Amino acid sequence: MTEEVVLMKGNEAIAYAAIRCGADGYFGYPITPQSEVLETLAEQKPWETTGMVVLQAESEVAAINMVYGAAGSGKMVLTSSSSPGISLKQEGISYIAGAELPCLIVNVMRGGPGLGTIQPSQADYFQTVKGGGHGDYRLITLAPASVQEMADFVALSFELAFTYRNPVMMLADGVIGQMMEKVVLPPQKPRRTEEELIAQCPWASTGKTRDRKPNIITSLELQPDAMEINNLRFQAKYKEIEAREVRYEEVNCEDADYLIVAFGSMARIGQKAMETAREEGIKVGILRPITLWPFPTEVIAQYAGKVKGFLSLELNAGQMIEDIRLAVNGRVKVEHFGRLGGIVPDPDEIVCALKEKLL
Repeated sequence: MTEEVVLMKGNEAIAYAAIRCGADGYFGYPITPQSEVLETLAEQKPWETTGMVVLQAESEVAAINMVYGAAGSGKMVLTSSSSPGISLKQEGISYIAGAELPCLIVNVMRGGPGLGTIQPSQADYFQTVKGGGHGDYRLITLAPASVQEMADFVALSFELAFTYRNPVMMLADGVIGQMMEKVVLPPQKPRRTEEELIAQCPWASTGKTRDRKPNIITSLELQPDAMEINNLRFQAKYKEIEAREVRYEEVNCEDADYLIVAFGSMARIGQKAMETAREEGIKVGILRPITLWPFPTEVIAQYAGKVKGFLSLELNAGQMIEDIRLAVNGRVKVEHFGRLGGIVPDPDEIVCALKEKLL
């Protein structure tokens, strides 16, 4: 079969991939720099071809609660927003996690705090990886570094979400959402039939099950001992995810004296900085977390005994560095370099920071 290669933005790739992987519905609200997700879905009109529902809700709060309801019926649904919009969705995200429902939440990050700027940022690491909503819950978090990964991670997100009955966050930044690259789109898959949905999601609230007993979807439990049992079950699931789903990429790490740890667009810029540093005789490697949760803690811990230092490269004031330091546990120096306000650093700045902070 001939591959279909097209040139598009990262946000557009998400929309096309959602249609092609057989998504049942999208509920969202426009906000820069992710508005092209909704705009592209509206242009493609998948309700006329695949039956996919596409709805612009009246607010971010409404959109996430529509996702909650649709996910509770076993549907394959997603939403997208940017940083302030994700803040508004946090209560609903916590409810979805507490009800153990699968869905995809896309966050194309912009600068803050507050309304901030429409320029790119990676400052939602805390909001996502540490859990921006209430309660002891986790979001499986994928960090794409290319337009191709924006497309590929849609199907992967749904696979992980349904495997573990857990919401998945695709944490992109404005650079990846707005940049244009060649991308190979996945083939069109049919949406699941109702019979397939019932077989895959016997827990779903679809009116009545075959034995005529209703399935009730809720995150509410008024009895403390029962709520503790629920939470212990959640924690056991999270440990399983940590054991099975860590993803990362290593480039020139085998002989490195120093490691740059970066995700998303910063990993791409960091790779150019790594090449420049090696031309100057400095052995630098780059480790890119693909899953921000579960975080590649063990692999970073292993490198702590081999390298002279780590540089946490982030488009923020320093958030992921906390997890790197926890992994390293004081055995080697860990420093941070980042820019704020939507300013994207160039590779030479990173090389200078590496020399000043670690050499």
